[in-house]
Amino acid sequence: MDMKILVVGGGGREHAIAVALSRTMGVDLFSVMAKRNPGISQIVKKTLLQKETDVKRVIEFAKTVGADYAFIGPEAPLEAGIVDRLEHAGVACVGPDRAAARLETDKAFCREMMERHKIAGCPVFRICHGVDDAVSFIKDYGGDLAIKPIGLTGGKGVRIMGEQVDRAGAIAYVKQMGGNVVLEERLVGEEFTLQAFTDGAHLVPMPLVQDHKRAYEGDVGPNTGGMGSYSMPDHTLPFVTHSDYSAALGIMRSVVAVMGKIGQPFKGILYGQFMNTSEGPKVIEFNARFGDPEAMNVLSLLTSDLSDIVVSITEGSLSSKGVSFENAATVCKYIVPEGYPDAPNIGDQLTIENPRAALLYYANVDERGGQLFTQSSRTLAFVGIGQTLEEAEKKAEMAASTVKGRVRHRKDIGTTGLLSKRCNHMKELR
Repeated sequence: MDMKILVVGGGGREHAIAVALSRTMGVDLFSVMAKRNPGISQIVKKTLLQKETDVKRVIEFAKTVGADYAFIGPEAPLEAGIVDRLEHAGVACVGPDRAAARLETDKAFCREMMERHKIAGCPVFRICHGVDDAVSFIKDYGGDLAIKPIGLTGGKGVRIMGEQVDRAGAIAYVKQMGGNVVLEERLVGEEFTLQAFTDGAHLVPMPLVQDHKRAYEGDVGPNTGGMGSYSMPDHTLPFVTHSDYSAALGIMRSVVAVMGKIGQPFKGILYGQFMNTSEGPKVIEFNARFGDPEAMNVLSLLTSDLSDIVVSITEGSLSSKGVSFENAATVCKYIVPEGYPDAPNIGDQLTIENPRAALLYYANVDERGGQLFTQSSRTLAFVGIGQTLEEAEKKAEMAASTVKGRVRHRKDIGTTGLLSKRCNHMKELR
């Protein structure tokens, strides 16, 4: 196989994508990233250090290296229309065009689409474009709400009443946002992530994953981009019943079908973030790309050829027969700088004494003179793989705990204690 693939993005998610693609003989990899990722740099032939949203430069680079395909990692270049421009230049893409990417980049579009086409799992919501309307709705609504800026927020822009802010705090936040928000009923339950490959018509699901957004152990502190995640050997989660899973998968299939019906076919990676409530799964949000860290869980288990999946997505020939995953558990733990996410220490040296127990994915970390230094976001991710969750967690923790420096990680991710807490919470709700 002679194939040239351009990976757009430079985080842990994109390192996992590049590693999965590099397993195929005859595939040459190239990269565009705003900051050099040491892990990606080791496995690509050439890198352009440039903001991924500088579409013109990305196109020029893709033409220069003769890229046949592009795999888009982050959401910002999707919003900037990178797929539209790359495909116009003859580069087939794993990722939706700008219009279809609105499933993630425009929360108002997503909710209106779900309501108009009667897609299940849509919470009660109100779209506001002015402060007075938003404040009035908050004052009149009897329960708690989730306040979401309409556009992209990097996973950190949502405020939950009754959890992060009171009613007065919610009003202050919508004023800060200029009233351009989506107000939604607060969903109570357990979150889970269902990611799927799709070519715009066919949809092939991946193992379920649960992410941990809160900064500190015990699910406290501010929201982050994700402190870590886990998956189970049977690719489900113990608090998600078969009917829950079927409902979530049905919602995903409905979304793909509707997007095709309205002339905005969605191809690439569809990410469904669900809240499993007492009434079944409700949609928190959709993303138009792999999650980070969830990509590292599922791609570490992928036993089929990712480059073949790239071809089938872009050619419209995707089939479940061409996608397989190892039946094993995974636990991903992110190393972050002290002070993250509010005031992260930048430029602190860190060392990895014994990473061999787990897979290592580089994220937002600087390498100078063979030494690693923290930057402003998540630094390194370790993924343990095992026949049981306990085995996977032990491997991830063993590797993460060897990192020395002014950094930390959540030791509770993937532990049986935290999982039991999740399961008990679901039982109480039902």
